[in-house]
Amino acid sequence: MSVKKCPLGKEELEALSKRFPTPFHIYDEKAIRENARQLKAAFAWNPGFKEYFAVKAAPNPYLMKILKAEGFGSDCSSYPELLLSEKIGVVGEDIIFTSNDTPAYEYAKAKELGAIINLDDISHIQYLEDEVGLPELVCCRYNPGPLKGGNTIIGHPEEAKYGFTREQLFEGYRMLRDKGVKRFGLHTMVASNELDGSYFVETAHLLFELVGELSAELGIEFEFVNIGGGIGIPYRPEEDAVDIEAVAEGIRKLYEEWILGRGLKPLDLRMECGRMVTGPYGWLVCRVLHKKNTYKQFVGLDACMANLMRPALYGAYHHITIPGKEEAPRDLVCDVTGSLCENNDKFAIDRALPTIEIGDLVVIHDAGAHGHAMGFNYNAKLRSAELLLREDGEVVQIRRPETVEDYFATLDFDGLPDFEA
Repeated sequence: MSVKKCPLGKEELEALSKRFPTPFHIYDEKAIRENARQLKAAFAWNPGFKEYFAVKAAPNPYLMKILKAEGFGSDCSSYPELLLSEKIGVVGEDIIFTSNDTPAYEYAKAKELGAIINLDDISHIQYLEDEVGLPELVCCRYNPGPLKGGNTIIGHPEEAKYGFTREQLFEGYRMLRDKGVKRFGLHTMVASNELDGSYFVETAHLLFELVGELSAELGIEFEFVNIGGGIGIPYRPEEDAVDIEAVAEGIRKLYEEWILGRGLKPLDLRMECGRMVTGPYGWLVCRVLHKKNTYKQFVGLDACMANLMRPALYGAYHHITIPGKEEAPRDLVCDVTGSLCENNDKFAIDRALPTIEIGDLVVIHDAGAHGHAMGFNYNAKLRSAELLLREDGEVVQIRRPETVEDYFATLDFDGLPDFEA
């Protein structure tokens, strides 16, 4: 079971909303730091262990600097994410650049920063060499196909657009070796938001075994394996969090058997978690605007799927509480909706909640990853502010809300022709 509790109560949130009008996202610095330290401690048996925070999950420099201070690097997938990392001082091999359908200028920036470039396809080897030049260290992303199950977010591996096949992987590393690349890494990630800890142990086993086969056939040595991210979080109260210590211990035993036990060069273990690092420690705080009773009951909020689109995109569950009514009977069954002109703009469907009044605050839990980051401007909706609850209890704004002026900033009104008759 997981406890769904916002660190601020009703009175504190009401006071905060006078400074920062709803809706807003708020993150808990203390909890994020404690979680980061727990992850590092679990893998301390591997001296070269490093977590590369998946920037796409929460691309905010305040959060990224907190994680940098805890020893995390950056997992980047685009030019702006590379720039964000550079601006907070994360450079060199503290960045791993994993992208697909990648333009040359993004590879060029990654190489300029000294980032680890993780190639997605065998054809990208020649493309990278022709357009940018091959770096000394290259990593390749493995897609195991039917050898490994996926899940609904990424899809079945054999249908996913990511990575090399097994045969391509052997040919790709042979090409890289023959072109003068001296240092090698290996990566895979085929599931997202996975709660079965054994899945990640099995992924490590897959990579350790493959490292041995590649090393023997090609005469190369690997510096690291990156088992990806994908560790899920318990969005539902009845779910349990992944036991990180058990995962780390399972991987340690396999490492001793398949790497050290077979006389291979010691490997650094890498991960690129995002969701499990910040997800449980962020909340979307909003307010009830309307109540509607037609063929069913609806509760309309001042937020919409532009603020949190996971329920509409994946049918994902996010727990909802009403501050001050946490212990009240959940005797209202309703859809919790936003104002977008799309019928799937719903945070919850047929959800049992306490009796709700117009003006009540609403807290949507586990919005600390892939929440604000997935925002958009359809219907000319403006994205909300991001706040940070500091360790000393102070709340600071770490991203202001968008304004109408922001929305208009990329439009050219001065260049409009006169179409009037």
